[in-house]
Amino acid sequence: MPFLFQRQLGTVRNVIAPHTILNMLARSCKEIAESAPAFASTKFTPHDFRRLFATEIVNGGLPIHIGAALLGHLNLQTTQGYVAVFAEDIVKHYQEFLNHRRDLRPEHEYGDVTPEEWAEFEEHFDKRKVELGNCARPYGSPCQHEHACVRCPMLQVSPKMLPRLAEIEKDLILRRKRAEEEQWLGEIDGIDLTLTFVRTKQADAARLTRRTPVALGIPTVPSPNR
Repeated sequence: MPFLFQRQLGTVRNVIAPHTILNMLARSCKEIAESAPAFASTKFTPHDFRRLFATEIVNGGLPIHIGAALLGHLNLQTTQGYVAVFAEDIVKHYQEFLNHRRDLRPEHEYGDVTPEEWAEFEEHFDKRKVELGNCARPYGSPCQHEHACVRCPMLQVSPKMLPRLAEIEKDLILRRKRAEEEQWLGEIDGIDLTLTFVRTKQADAARLTRRTPVALGIPTVPSPNR
């Protein structure tokens, strides 16, 4: 369960009610106030921890678009509103994060790309283009399924290929009928497995046709003249 405040009651794990959390936080502040009087009038809500988390991860150098994904925000401006830092601080931390990642890589990896390396790189992505869509296997990795793309979990079917999937399904059903007539039991098992993959790919591609674009927004940098 994706909840920060939860507890185990017997064998069941439940989310703690908001008013219970408020009472627990109030008691904690009261106890802390005995040694730190500044907490005597302090009040926290569960949502405050969400804002604290957002501020902490961005101040720690995590790119804001990753923070937005962790918080479940569809718009980067929403995340920026959670973060108690200025926009230039966000940009600075992001640059520091990128520089840190670059420092961790060996220097020889930043050498000039040779024509052969670039040709190999382009060839990999050319070979990922298949009839039904696109193969999502990582760069440098070969096809692990002997190009049986319909069965491959790395195949990303294009929604415009739904009619082609319907043709493949129809052909498989006819082949299965023939296999039943001829008692090719091994063939039947293989066709059933392929049919399962085809129908899963159909459902995935159909979902893409119903998915609307999400506007994530673009972080803006204040002009130096402002």
